[in-house]
Amino acid sequence: MKKLSISAVLLSLLLIFGCNKNASDINKDQGNGQEVTTNNQPAAANSQSVDNNTAASSNKAPDFTLDGPAGKKVSLSDYKGKVVIVDFWATWCPPCRKGIPDLVDLQTQFGNKLAVIGISVDTDTRNQVASFAKSNNINYPVLFASPDVVQAYGNIESIPTTFIIDKNGNIVNQFVGLTPKEVFVNEIKKLID
Repeated sequence: MKKLSISAVLLSLLLIFGCNKNASDINKDQGNGQEVTTNNQPAAANSQSVDNNTAASSNKAPDFTLDGPAGKKVSLSDYKGKVVIVDFWATWCPPCRKGIPDLVDLQTQFGNKLAVIGISVDTDTRNQVASFAKSNNINYPVLFASPDVVQAYGNIESIPTTFIIDKNGNIVNQFVGLTPKEVFVNEIKKLID
């Protein structure tokens, strides 16, 4: 009984705080043909809002071009003029798996006013991403992280890590760990109005 209680506490902490992953383990293969443009500015490093009135070029989301499971390249700049959610996740991460249905719902709810982009940090399980996306009805682009993108977004160390980007390409918020859907809804509504 005591082991079950300890396991329950550990699982709860994992769901609350996310999965840790050393950024150097993410896509070790530098020759994967993926590109990133970083504007030489790191992403917002804290889990705090950036005041929209002071959002300047220093808060610009680093652009990237990454491959998806089918080899199709997608760039952040493809979604210029839209509110964007960039979610770093993995198939093996329980909080990531739990949050994906909310991201699917958000993409459906906000339609063409929002673009959700999932960036998978899977390494050993990379071959499972396409089937995972299909079986979970993911309705947004799923891409493979590169070391450059991980670094450009602040050396992602815990997942899920989710960035909210405004229509002007500025990072306005960052969330580490499982985040309630309502928090995203409130953020999106402020940015699309």
